[in-house]
Parts: sequence; C-alpha cells; structure tokens
Amino acid sequence: MPTALARPLARLIDELSKLPGVGPKTAQRLAYHILRTSSSDAEALAAAVRSVKTDLRYCSTCFNIAETDPCAICASDERDKRIVCVVEEPLDVLAIERTGQYSGVYHVLHGAISPVNGVRPDDLKIPQLAQRLKQGGIEEMILATNPNLEGDATAMYIAQLTSGNGVRVTRLARGLPMGGDLEWADEVTVSRALEGRRGL
Repeated sequence: MPTALARPLARLIDELSKLPGVGPKTAQRLAYHILRTSSSDAEALAAAVRSVKTDLRYCSTCFNIAETDPCAICASDERDKRIVCVVEEPLDVLAIERTGQYSGVYHVLHGAISPVNGVRPDDLKIPQLAQRLKQGGIEEMILATNPNLEGDATAMYIAQLTSGNGVRVTRLARGLPMGGDLEWADEVTVSRALEGRRGL
C-alpha cells in the first residue's frame, strides 16, 4: 500500500521528531512549515544547522561552546580569572551573563552526577576542573549547579573533592522568587530563604 507522505517529507518529520521536546505532531507542523517557506529560507536553516556542527568547538579552558579556543570570556582581559563559576550546561552561562552582575570566568560540567542515569563524576568535566584549580590563581569557586537532587549531589562532590586547596567555595543563594507570595512557597524554599538572609 503506498504511503500518503513523500519520502523526503517523511524523512524530515522523522529527523525533527528526534529533537528534544518535539513530538510527532510538532514535527509534522515544522516540516510543513519548512516545505512552505522559500528555498532561500530553507537553505539558510540548513546552513545554520551545518554551521553549528562545523564551526563550533569547546573551549579547552572552560568547556563552553565557542567559535574560538580559548572562548571570548576566557580570553578577555576584563574578566576576573580569580573567580570561577561552575555550571552544568552552556545555557547556564547565558543565564548568568544576562544578569550583567558577574565578571569572573566559568567552568561548564556538561551535566550533573546522576547514578540513576549512569552519569558518574568522570563522565563530566570535573577532573578538568580539579586540574584547573591545581594550576593556581583561583581564589573563589561559585557552585551554580541546579537546585535539585543531582545538582546538589554534584556541588557536594566538587566541594569535597576540592576542599583544603585554599580556594573559597560558595554556592548560589536560594530563596523566594521576585514577585512571589510567601504563602505559596514550599517549606524548602522558605527555609533556604531564611538561611540566606542578609542585612539591609
């Protein structure tokens, strides 16, 4: 029995549905949108996808995604190289940079320790972080892993691994979100907000 979909369209739908958060229906909508766009728009999309695979690399210092090695942040003379912010993913770097409040450098782990999912410390960029700290010059390490079980386990592991090396280890503060109501906050959030309180 012949299929209702032309093979190139079926292939595009199949490839799009492999993307995270894209189900079969969304993949179909995206594929039909691409089909309806101009050839130049479709070529621009294809070129952007190819460029991501050919023109990007990991910075050999911080393991962030970059066009150059070292990346622009690590190479900048305006960044404070004595402070390293440890994050799980490259998108976390973007989140911190958007605040405009941080002027140090980064170290991207590319995940978090998760025994359930088979992710061990050696599967992440933790050995490279330890080596970076041994080279000296770092005075503070900010652990900015996600506030969940895996993120906390990763932060605790790194703190234990690097203890006694003279580097000050800090963790991002947690607490109540701006614009949130105290009555709707859970107990853990309120207790963290109390622990992280500061003077006015």
